[in-house]
Amino acid sequence: MIESCSIEALLAQIVVTGVAAGKTVEIDGLGAFHPDPACGLRFEPQLLPKVFIAHVCEDSGPASRLYDDLKAAGFAPWMDLRKLLPGQNWPRAIETAIETSDFFLACFSEKSVNKWGGFQAEIRYALDCARRMPLDEIFIVPLRLNACRVPRSIQRELQYIDLFPDWDRGIRNIAALIRRTAAHRPPARRWTG
Repeated sequence: MIESCSIEALLAQIVVTGVAAGKTVEIDGLGAFHPDPACGLRFEPQLLPKVFIAHVCEDSGPASRLYDDLKAAGFAPWMDLRKLLPGQNWPRAIETAIETSDFFLACFSEKSVNKWGGFQAEIRYALDCARRMPLDEIFIVPLRLNACRVPRSIQRELQYIDLFPDWDRGIRNIAALIRRTAAHRPPARRWTG
């Protein structure tokens, strides 16, 4: 309990120091503390749907574009290249990001479908998380970056969205799906074992 109190006190000190310096202090997945002339600080919880973007490193260009487009559309995207910090335990951070996301976008391409490694592990972990949800909930959304084949195990159960040949149309489809689905979910849904 002492360690927990010390960590909480340290976190509070960091927030107060940052806000006193006129800066906004954001805690990823929680919200942001802003300077406020009336009461010193103001907290805005993150209520935007959190969207995990899974991709292979060879597709980091289109994945970054997707991140930017989702952020511009009013969502809270999560992508390893943008959110992981130096020294952070990245496997655990990625699992936590998947667990706390409202949607998991799997970016399939000719480069990713047969590649071994982290992308495949992220998809398997997301499938495990999805198994805990009600059957009609949408969590995993496969995206095709190009005319690749979607793995049969995914294609058999989940409809995918194409981001080619019309990227903007694909983004509109993703945004509409997220808005429509998120409107019927309680805010800040968290996975439980």
